[in-house]
Amino acid sequence: MTEQPRGGDGYGDDGAAGPGGWSWEDPEGALALTAEVLRTPRTRLMPKISEVLAGLVPHLALAQLSGICTHSPASVSGPEELSARITGAELARLGEEVTPGRPWQGEAVLGGRPRPAVAVAAAPAGSNGALLVLVRAGSGAGAGLPPAPLPERPLRVLQQLWELLTTHSHHRAVDAAPTHAAASRASASARARTIAELGGAHASALSAILAPLRSAALDDATARRNATDLAVTALLDLRGAADLDRELSEEPAATAFARLADEVRPLLRHSPVRLDLLAPAEGDRSVPADTAHTARAAVRSTVLAMLEQDGLGRLHVRWQFVDNGLRAVVRDDGPGLLTADALAVHRTPDRIAALAGRLTVDAVPGWGTTVTVDLPLHAPEACTGTSADPLEGLHPRELEVLDQLARGRRNREIAHALHISESTVKFHVANILAKLDVASRGEAAALAHRAGLPTPLPTPLHAAS
Repeated sequence: MTEQPRGGDGYGDDGAAGPGGWSWEDPEGALALTAEVLRTPRTRLMPKISEVLAGLVPHLALAQLSGICTHSPASVSGPEELSARITGAELARLGEEVTPGRPWQGEAVLGGRPRPAVAVAAAPAGSNGALLVLVRAGSGAGAGLPPAPLPERPLRVLQQLWELLTTHSHHRAVDAAPTHAAASRASASARARTIAELGGAHASALSAILAPLRSAALDDATARRNATDLAVTALLDLRGAADLDRELSEEPAATAFARLADEVRPLLRHSPVRLDLLAPAEGDRSVPADTAHTARAAVRSTVLAMLEQDGLGRLHVRWQFVDNGLRAVVRDDGPGLLTADALAVHRTPDRIAALAGRLTVDAVPGWGTTVTVDLPLHAPEACTGTSADPLEGLHPRELEVLDQLARGRRNREIAHALHISESTVKFHVANILAKLDVASRGEAAALAHRAGLPTPLPTPLHAAS
């Protein structure tokens, strides 16, 4: 099947109009398209970004590598024959060439071979950063000449859009609702278990291959050496993928505490209260991103509550590892009248409970208050039972097909809209019915409507007038 790009011939062409007829050339249209992305649920975010960017940068597929989204750090939207082959390791190698704030375009190995691409990176303060990659048309047999370089203006627009989206995502992660934090922890924990299981299985298989290849009974030394090198390389790639996932979904305790210090110090900038900060002794130990977010949020809200007291002279903040958890302690020398209710205004108890943590407030009148937050570093089994979105188990392409079903479209119309064959549509529809446990397209469409599909498109003001 020939890969077809989404979008027109370039920025400012007749094909540059996005959903609802909005254009990136019009400031009002650019805001409407950005708002369209911001109100899209997380499970359908990548296809929506691809849809709205089709008129700005025509592309075959869109991928992201993010240390902000702990649910799915590496994700791809596009035709399965391409998106299934793009790996997180390839995105990571490209990310080493892209500087945050400076758009990049050129040729990169994606999906196993060199392809023309555009990439932008953003790194909101206090985050691990995020990379967005658009695979352009024009590479490979039968695809013609490489595409012309994009002019500066669409690259600047793409960069600013990605800055906005990553900043928005970072704020949502830092200030996540309790249910979001619990779901994210369960997702990250399940992903880590899967990686560990795959790593063990692949390591065993590769060890079994290496044993006969290293045997002295084999005469062809060159063949053995080449095969051994290939097997070792495969093992290193597998370990590299696990390390990459851990790097994006976790952060060193020292880094997490340093970010907390940067957030707390400004709160006391014009206050006579003395602040003591004690970082965890095991600074290199990894902390899940959601645990770090929740611990920082709990300390911030506690400090704010303590600063509202009279007669306060000193605050002490300490992180430490206790058993298999992270403990955050905030102690003051105030009147000792603080209660747990004072922390509820920031939903601190709810955030801690969502991660199966514990909040303790020990107030002694005349001596001060000590607030202790204990958070487990690994999700307990109870957390993995968090009720999920009924569409959570669908892949991005299946969500796109379901969105089309919810619009009442037939297989041929869906195939045309998504640039895939009718047989591929039938395959996806069968999978959707099985995963949603429904018997017909109508039932699937009804379930999609209850889950918020199809996403309504904004109506341009000029069209309504």
